[in-house]
Order: sequence, then C-alpha cells, then structure tokens
Amino acid sequence: MALLAAEHLTVRFPECSTPVLSDVSFSLEPGDFAVICGATGCGKTTLLRMCKRELIPRCTQSGSVLFDGRLLADYDDRTAASQIGFVMQHPEQQIVTDRVWHELAFGLENLGTPPEIMRRRIAEIASYFGMEEWLDRDPASLSGGQKQLLNLASVMIMQPRLLLLDEPTAQLDPIAAADFLTTLQRLNRDFSITILLAEHRLEDVIPVCTQLLLMERGKVVMQDAPRRLLRQLPADSPVTAGMPAAVRLYHALGMQGECPLSVSDARNDLMPRLPVNIRSLPEPEPRPQTSPALTVRDAFFRYERSGRDILNGLSFSVQTGEFYCMIGGNGAGKSTMLAVLSGIRKCYAGKIEIFGKPIRDYKQRSLHQQCVTLLPQDVQTVFLCNTAAEELAEIDRNYETALADFPFDLSPLYGQHPYDLSGGEQQLLALAKVMLTRPRLLLLDEPTKGLDAQSKLRLAEVLHGLQAQGVTVLMVTHDIEFAACHADRCGFLSRGALISADVPQRFFAENAFYTTAASRISRGFYQQTVTVGQIVRLVQENGGLHEVACD
Repeated sequence: MALLAAEHLTVRFPECSTPVLSDVSFSLEPGDFAVICGATGCGKTTLLRMCKRELIPRCTQSGSVLFDGRLLADYDDRTAASQIGFVMQHPEQQIVTDRVWHELAFGLENLGTPPEIMRRRIAEIASYFGMEEWLDRDPASLSGGQKQLLNLASVMIMQPRLLLLDEPTAQLDPIAAADFLTTLQRLNRDFSITILLAEHRLEDVIPVCTQLLLMERGKVVMQDAPRRLLRQLPADSPVTAGMPAAVRLYHALGMQGECPLSVSDARNDLMPRLPVNIRSLPEPEPRPQTSPALTVRDAFFRYERSGRDILNGLSFSVQTGEFYCMIGGNGAGKSTMLAVLSGIRKCYAGKIEIFGKPIRDYKQRSLHQQCVTLLPQDVQTVFLCNTAAEELAEIDRNYETALADFPFDLSPLYGQHPYDLSGGEQQLLALAKVMLTRPRLLLLDEPTKGLDAQSKLRLAEVLHGLQAQGVTVLMVTHDIEFAACHADRCGFLSRGALISADVPQRFFAENAFYTTAASRISRGFYQQTVTVGQIVRLVQENGGLHEVACD
C-alpha cells in the first residue's frame, strides 16, 4: 500500500480563475526518496502543503490526499502532527524558541511526551545530528546550515513516517547544502523514512533519489525512476536545463545508452567516450577598463562593541558596468557586506567610495536616489502592499511601461497578495520593484534562490541588459553555476575578508569544493572548462564523440 498518494487533486485559491493544482495524481511507497521538480510557480509548494494538514492553505479543493490509505482529515491531531514532518525553505520561519534544546523539545512537549522520554530523545537526536555543542546556544547565533539542520532535527525527534521538504537548501552554501542532503539520505537509508522534496538545486539530490516527479503548470506530468525519466527528456526541454551537469552533457552531446546522473557517473562512463587530447579554452578577453563604481579599503564592522568583527579588513573594488559575484560560506559576512555598502550599516573603520565619492558624503537619502539599490535576501521585507500591482505602483505609477523590457510576464501576479506567491515569484516581483528605482549600482543578495533554470537565464538577460546601460551589479550568491556562466569576475569571501578574485574560467577551475559540477567532471580531461557549454564546445572543436552509442 502506498504511504502517500494524491488522487485527482485540484486546488483553486480564492478569487483565482486558474487552479494552482489540476487533477494531480501520484503515489509513493514506504521508503521512497522522491523529488518534485518543475518551473517556478508550477505548484510544488502548494502540493507539499496539501500533504500536511496543518499547512493546507485557504482554498477550494476536489480530489483527495491519502496517508497510509486514509484521508488526511480522518487522522487525529496528534497523529497528523507527528507522523508527517515538514521543513520549510526559510530556516528562521520555523524556529520558535530561544535555545537549541528548547527547539528540540518543543514538538515533544506539545505531544505530551513524558519528561524522561523527552530527555532521552533530545540526547539521541543531538548525537545523531552532531549538535551536542549547540544545545545551550541561541538559534539566532547559528549559521544558515546549522539552523536548517536544527529544523530537520526538530521534526525528526517526533519520529515521523513521512518527511516533506520545501527547497530546504535554497539559502545554504554548496558545502552546507551537500551536508544537509547527505543527512536526508542517511535518514532515508537508516530509518526507511519516506521523503518528498521540492528542489531547484538538483545536482546532488537527483543521484540519490528513487522517484522523480515532474510538474508543469499545476500538473504532475511524469513520475518514474530518475534514469528512465531523464533519458526520455528532450534535449531542448526547459526542464533539462535545470538537471545535473551529467544529464545536460549527455543530452547536449546527443549520447545514447544509460543516462549518467552524478559527477562520478559522468567521469567513469561519459568522459572516456569523448576526444582524449586535452586542450584548454582560450583565455577570456579582458573587460575594457572603466572607472571604479565601488571601492572598499580595510573595512571593519561588528554588530556589538564586544563582539567579533564580521567584516575584517575587507578590501576590493568593482568597475563601472561590471557584473561581480561574491561567493562564500554561510556566516562569511556576505549579507553584512551588502548592508554596509547600501548604507544600512556603518563600518567603524575603513573607507568605502561609491562612484568616487565617500559613502559618508551622501546626505539626505541621496545614496538611494537612482544611485544604490539593495535587493535583500529575505525579499518579503520589501513588500508593503496588498497586491503585486500596488507594490510596483508604489515606486512608479507607470510600472507597466517601465517594465516593458522585463523578460518575465508579471501580469498574472498583479492581483495577488505578495505573500500568496511562490518563493520564486516573490523573488521576481521584488527584483522588478528594485529595478524601478533605476539604480546605478545594484546590490543583489541571493537573487536566484527559488528560481528554475529558465528563470535564471532570463534573470541573466536582465542583468546583462542593465550592464549594457552602464549599471554595475554586485551579487552575493551560493549559485556557483550561475556565477560561472554569467559573472565578469568572482570573489571568495571568508571570515569577513576577500581571499581571492578572478575571472570565472580561472577562478572555478582552481577550486575543489566551491566549483561547478562541470569542472569536476572535466578535470583531468580538459583544462579550465567550468560550464557544460564549454565542455560541449571543446568536444565539437575536437571532432565530436569517439562513439555515440554505448548500451
């Protein structure tokens, strides 16, 4: 019997003519590790929430969701709360107490668990997740990866049979995201927990999942084992663009046989079939030198007088019209750096110049009047109105004309409340809103989180279009591949200081962990190939495949 099943589920939100879910049917067996993938706004989050009774949105629905053969509505509150766990996209939104051990105890307390059993479970889960040293800490002091791990542990301590996760790695750096997904794999393997995960970052999760659900416009259009489903995808499908590098390389080269899913698969089975003469791409053409848009020299910042320095002698510069990506781990100081550069925070030492003028000399909001604009990591903080249209009109009453070249059609969102939008749709609305301020220096904090591959390509078009108009873009990101494909220069921030910076082709070719899957796949076969497109280009220049079919 299926542990989780949807039967002809249709969901419509109030005052919306188009259903957000339309005749959705699928089933998962006990122990399945399933991944939902699909375009931004296709209904992934709504589908997950329909599987968790306490989170079902206000809606009109037909069809049913079954858990272990029974309707969700037929379960008592205790069983429904404990047997189906849910981990949200934003770590802070799920934390409710002021100590880690309180957070672990919270669910058990609400279930009426006896104190002696509660203490034993807290000790067990802390040991399993390696968080014994955190137990007395304030969750606010944890890194993003630690917070998300705490959320997962707080759910798992209630020993659920089904675990639902909504883009849990969206705000994590690549190493923390990989560690989180490894923990999920352990839970699935060690306890046969059924997992249903919605995710856009598919590089690490596709190779370990057992079922792949493909959603399009509110429907589950395909469900199958990953290798079978991905082999059937057309090479030009929008979904293919978001798949792991091994899958994209397989389709881009028109290969036959079993579809590789992981870096290891590609290195062992795919790369030996390509031309063996190792070559390097030509060095990228240097950008024309322009005047500095931003200069930072020996900047120091701390939140508390007796606290540690979050920015610790930070020095770097960005040229006018340049697209600069800053990467680094959670807690490295990236968001703090943007807050300082946007004037929200002030350094206690160091110099910052914006377009040749010290930041302290910008008076009476002149820094933010068609000069510097920040899109924060939590985009909900920029929403103040009841509809998307009102949000845009707040900045420019002629927003439709001003956004004529914006490559996303936001008109279907105009009548909706910003908080009713998906995470990716909120990101696009917030980006449109900040673009209406017509900045000369645009600061972006994780703008690709929640976006599918096609939306990321259109975002890149927007940013390159702004560059062509002379706008300078400084972007903080965990999206290594986006930075490798589109940035002019990349920098690595660690412990509040810039460690190194270079053009993406050299920068990522030298990194072992903060690098692309394409770089890992091609290392030792080709030099300085850090994107799938670059590998394909070298293969074509070397005469194509040695053999096309290898069944």
